[in-house]
Amino acid sequence: MTATVTPTLGPKDQWTVTATVVGPMMVIGDDSAVHFLHLPGSYDGGAFDPARAGRPSAVAAAVAQIDAYFAGHLTEFSLPLDPAGTDFQRRVWLALADIPFGETESYGELAARVGNAKACRAVGLANGRNPIPLVLPCHRVIGANGSLTGYGGGLELKQRLLDHERSSSTTASSAARTGRRRAS
Repeated sequence: MTATVTPTLGPKDQWTVTATVVGPMMVIGDDSAVHFLHLPGSYDGGAFDPARAGRPSAVAAAVAQIDAYFAGHLTEFSLPLDPAGTDFQRRVWLALADIPFGETESYGELAARVGNAKACRAVGLANGRNPIPLVLPCHRVIGANGSLTGYGGGLELKQRLLDHERSSSTTASSAARTGRRRAS
């Protein structure tokens, strides 16, 4: 079961829903940045003002890149992002983008990369509050023993995303990076 979240839209924010192979995703942002991405089942579309539906440039770019990701043509998102959170949360979220496509990293490894190897739980909490999943790939973070652990879209979706990346991966060279594991 996934939680439903209805964020407060900024004054210029607009939203759109895009169909993907894993279900409909909602992207929210304005011309300057993407602010939220909702995974399938994590939002109530009826709670959003239809007058605010639209595709400002950052949202349109996100939809195009999400489509390319699921088509197997994109392995790294390049979008203007502005996730709302604390400085620590933002550091964790931006560090997620450094986990290569098709690879995974443990919470401990991520905590060490953001400057405090003992902050595994805090990293896990920040990861769970990631407002732009998929683009900031929190699905690539796993338990220390290699097991799948919590994911806002559910463990089944997390596994499907990792499987997609594994099957779409065109090079094995990125797997050679120290401390990284191929998605399993």
